[in-house]
Amino acid sequence: MRAVVYKGPFEVAVEQVEDPRIQHPNDVTVRVTSTAICGSDLHMYEGRTAAEPGIVFGHENLGVVEETGEGVTTLSRGDRVVMPFNVACGFCKNCTAGFTGFCLTVNPGFAGGAYGYVAMGPYVGGQAEYVRVPYADFNCLKLPEGTDNESDFILLADIFPTGYHGNELADVRPGESVAVYGGGPVGLMAAYSAMLRGASKVFVVDRVTERLQKAEEIGAVPIDFSKGNPVEQIKEHTDGQGADKGIDAVGYQAQARGEDREEPATVLNSLVESVRPTGALGVPGLYVPRDPGGPDEHSKQGMLMVSIGRLFEKGLKVGTGQCNVKRYNRQLRDMIIEGRARPSFVVSHELPLDEAPSAYEKFDKRIEGYTKVVLHPHA
Repeated sequence: MRAVVYKGPFEVAVEQVEDPRIQHPNDVTVRVTSTAICGSDLHMYEGRTAAEPGIVFGHENLGVVEETGEGVTTLSRGDRVVMPFNVACGFCKNCTAGFTGFCLTVNPGFAGGAYGYVAMGPYVGGQAEYVRVPYADFNCLKLPEGTDNESDFILLADIFPTGYHGNELADVRPGESVAVYGGGPVGLMAAYSAMLRGASKVFVVDRVTERLQKAEEIGAVPIDFSKGNPVEQIKEHTDGQGADKGIDAVGYQAQARGEDREEPATVLNSLVESVRPTGALGVPGLYVPRDPGGPDEHSKQGMLMVSIGRLFEKGLKVGTGQCNVKRYNRQLRDMIIEGRARPSFVVSHELPLDEAPSAYEKFDKRIEGYTKVVLHPHA
């Protein structure tokens, strides 16, 4: 089958790789109809992780069940399904508590597994014609038959639940104001989710014009940090108090304001100042224990200069960690089915699989309006 294979920093190629096969009675194989490029994939693409050449990318996958293992009981050939990026067993201590992003079974020695991602287990990615799904009864979410809302449903694999998760981590409640740092796909989903939860005012901080335009289109207040201190801009909109809650949808490759260099802790420190005393921060943005491309020796070891004194002084709560997709994907699916949510506004390009190398390059450079790319392997 054809698949997107990592070759080295800033290079992927569509190559022939081995077809997936049933390896366990609880497996299914899925013919992938949609698979998305994630901002997290760019960390590997840029060589900012320990990913080795040869890994097949793709943790946001949707398709049709092709083959089922003899132990699978709730799925049949032809079922349309979307899979959380988390590979989870469903029965370990963390899974039964709802923390499927931190499964203790699927990736021995590490809490959590995922498709096509460095250090997240042996699970081949789905930017390919087919993908194997382990523990399939637990990991597959059934969708309505047909092709309706394909570009909405594919976002259930990761970014829609992850944006919602940022709100859960920050405990966003109706009537509150929310500052979202980062207007990429996850940031836009965090802002959209805040509105679905009844937030009174949502700010989206970024400097990319297309992202800020999309934020404004959904009713958020765009904050261009290239035109002034975002903390001061947010305080101007909140009577000097700051937002009630804040969400970091950027992570460790944050850019210093006004300079063309990285400053890994700048978003965290800006959020500490942007949120009012006794507020809360949600941090779904990715931070890693090792960053080979970090701007200094501390950040290369995952240690950042965070303003813990101000955090403590203001009595702020902080929630962190990757999304437990299964906590949210069923309810979010039903909101899509009923027309209450249309997250596909974030999708900028839908392309055949063969155009993946060009799509990665353009998405990485944030050019030509590339905000979210969905690939169709069988187009």
